[in-house]
Amino acid sequence: MFSPSCRPLSPVFAGIQMLSVQPDTKPKGCAGCNRKIKDRYLLKALDKYWHEDCLKCACCDCRLGEVGSTLYTKANLILCRRDYLRLFGVTGNCAACSKLIPAFEMVMRAKENVYHLDCFACQLCNQRFCVGDKFFLKNNMILCQTDYEEGLMKEGYAPQVR
Repeated sequence: MFSPSCRPLSPVFAGIQMLSVQPDTKPKGCAGCNRKIKDRYLLKALDKYWHEDCLKCACCDCRLGEVGSTLYTKANLILCRRDYLRLFGVTGNCAACSKLIPAFEMVMRAKENVYHLDCFACQLCNQRFCVGDKFFLKNNMILCQTDYEEGLMKEGYAPQVR
């Protein structure tokens, strides 16, 4: 018996803070354009200060302060989550349907197997599982408790538990 886990990949990331500029302080320099930040708000990321318009994804040019509170860095690039995963993420195949799972997609895992969220279901009755639900593995086949117990009575099989 197992409980599924839903995990995104863990890239190298940094937080973005939006700060209000105090009128009586000396303006900070922007790490993006090297000009003084005279706006009402500024962003702090990677221990540097930025204009809201200057902290952008190197690929798609989206404003990272608007997209979320996280940015991703690798190979001297500042990226949004989607572009980081598109460029550097690892893809694999779903254990149920064998189709490709894009690196940016959330997945369910059971032992060494990885599944699309929509494919993580009992392979006999198609009951879908949520995080925390009990399920069983028999010959790498996901089973709900009812189908597992019926199989025990009919065939005498047991789940793969370590």
